[in-house]
Amino acid sequence: MHNLVIDIGNTNSKLAVFNNRELIEYLTLKQMTAEDVLNLIKQHKISNSTISSVAVEFEEIINVLKKNTNYIEFSTKVNTGIKNHYKTLATLGLDRWAKIIATHYYYPQRNCFIIDAGTCITYDLLDSEHTYFGGSISLGLHMRFEALHHFTRRLPLVEWDRAETEIPAGEDTETAIKSGVLQGAINEVQGFISHENKENKDLTVLITGGDAAFLLKQLKNSIFAPQIIHDPYLVLKGLNEVIAFEYVQKD
Repeated sequence: MHNLVIDIGNTNSKLAVFNNRELIEYLTLKQMTAEDVLNLIKQHKISNSTISSVAVEFEEIINVLKKNTNYIEFSTKVNTGIKNHYKTLATLGLDRWAKIIATHYYYPQRNCFIIDAGTCITYDLLDSEHTYFGGSISLGLHMRFEALHHFTRRLPLVEWDRAETEIPAGEDTETAIKSGVLQGAINEVQGFISHENKENKDLTVLITGGDAAFLLKQLKNSIFAPQIIHDPYLVLKGLNEVIAFEYVQKD
């Protein structure tokens, strides 16, 4: 059974094809079209699909999925056995909820702290009793650079390539901004992990998202390194679990 899952983010769209739970194809597209989706459906003979976006501009793509596959609508009302105490389900990001669903299946009965370094940096905890209370949302790395430029008169917009893994010394204005933004983010991440370690025993830290490689590089020699797992496809795996859960419900 081949499933197509799509995660539409603020910057890119991620598409994955699963054969049951085996990931067999992964694509990242800046501008996804209905033709892209239809080609994947035909190429892999897709049976089922779901998407983590309800934006009006993607109705054409959703219509393609509905017409050519068994389309399963994903919302925060879909629950695979998690005790969800988030107070405003209507405003809980679908990508955040998909990560919780994936964690529930792939890392059962563990205290898991999920860090997603994307456009924003999000922090979420799913405890060993499968209870979710929510988490924190912070500025992503690129957003921090943009904010410094936007809210000041003289600071330049510093370009940062996520392939740059070294944090420079602040020897001039540009490197001072890079140092402040990047080291500040690392300090923030370490602070969150330290706090969760005090609150939860045997914590597993899952890191995902487009800027995950940078975080991993900085944390590889830290005291937290043994706790960290890099799971780059966590959102997509969660969406695939939505499809699997739908079939369990029908049986």
